[in-house]
Amino acid sequence: MIGKLTGRVDYKAADHLLLDVGGVGYTVHCSDRTLAALPGAGQMAALYTELLVREDLLQLFGFLTPYEREWHRLLISVQGVGSKASMAILGTLGPDGVARAIAIGDWGAVKAAPGIGPKLAQRVVNELKEKAPGIMALGGTMGQAAGASPDPLIEEDGPAKAPMPQAAPPSSGAAQADALSALTNLGYAPSEAARAVAEAAGNAPGSEASALIRAALRLLAPKE
Repeated sequence: MIGKLTGRVDYKAADHLLLDVGGVGYTVHCSDRTLAALPGAGQMAALYTELLVREDLLQLFGFLTPYEREWHRLLISVQGVGSKASMAILGTLGPDGVARAIAIGDWGAVKAAPGIGPKLAQRVVNELKEKAPGIMALGGTMGQAAGASPDPLIEEDGPAKAPMPQAAPPSSGAAQADALSALTNLGYAPSEAARAVAEAAGNAPGSEASALIRAALRLLAPKE
C-alpha cells in the first residue's frame, strides 16, 4: 500500500494534482483545503495517501497529515460516505473541525459540506461520536510526526537542495490530545471529555493544553 509520497508538483487541477516522484507521475485526489495549502508547480511537496481499490479503479487520495488521513478512514466507514463525500467534509471543516463537530454533536457543521444532506450528516455524527475520542487522542503523536522537518533533498547529479517546505504547520490536535488524556486520567468518560475539549477548543482556537484543560473542566462542572 502507498502510504506517503514525496515529490515535485507537476500541476494542480480542480480536485487533484500530479506529483512527480522520481520520474513517475502520481495522480493524487485532494480536498480543496489540501490543494490550497500545497505549493505550486515545480516545488516539492509531501502527502500522506490512501489507496482506493475497486475492480475497475485504483485511486489515490492525499492528506497533509496522518491525523487527517485517519479521519478520512473513519468517515468512509459510515454507510453512504464514500471518498468523495469524505473529502468534501474534510475540505470544508478540516480534521480539527470534523473532530469538534462530531464530539459536540454538531451535524449542522457536517451538513455544510457540499453534497452532504441532513440525514447523512446526522448519521456521521451518531455513528462516530463514540469513536471520535480515539482519533482525537492520536492527534498529538500524529501532529508531531507531520511537523517533523524532512532531510534536505539530494539530487543524484547536483548539490543538496534546501529543505522541502512544509505543507502546513503541526495541527492543534496535539494540545487537544493532551487535554483529552488529562481528563480521561481524571476519570471522565472519553466521549464526555472529547465533547468538552472540542467545545473549549472551538471557543478559543490555538489554546495550549493547560488552557484547554481548565476550560473543559469548567464545562464539565455540575450546573447549579
